[in-house]
Amino acid sequence: MQAESVAIAKRSEWLGILSRSVGSELEALATDLASGVLFEWLRTPNVGLVMVRGRAGGTGNVFNLGEMTVARASVQLKEGTVGHGYVQGRDKRQAELAAIVDALLQQPDRHDEVMAKVIEPLRQKAEVRRMEKSRKAASTKVDFFTMVRGEDLP
Repeated sequence: MQAESVAIAKRSEWLGILSRSVGSELEALATDLASGVLFEWLRTPNVGLVMVRGRAGGTGNVFNLGEMTVARASVQLKEGTVGHGYVQGRDKRQAELAAIVDALLQQPDRHDEVMAKVIEPLRQKAEVRRMEKSRKAASTKVDFFTMVRGEDLP
């Protein structure tokens, strides 16, 4: 059971990276890998809405924040492996590539290659974007302090 939960956590991690990737970056990294893959559509790429939920204060009661568009696709490789792709926005090609990459990552003989060529570069690019966003936010930080006036001293 422990090995199964580790496998689920790893898949969840790479699906998260694929879903948050930029479509053009995924296209550049995965097109060569996906071009020769034979698959059958289980769900052709389509666009729909999902409800985004939040928590008050990050840990409080759950509330519906609103809806966002999501593109999704599901494929089955000729070997029988099923892959799913869900991405924010309306990019059907990105959802298709995410589904193919997910299926390839589940194949032991292709896993390491796909991790090295697609997932790790996407992870690094996401980290660079996160750091840049963090730097921009830090540059707007204002430190408020209270000055002690002379008459308040003992």
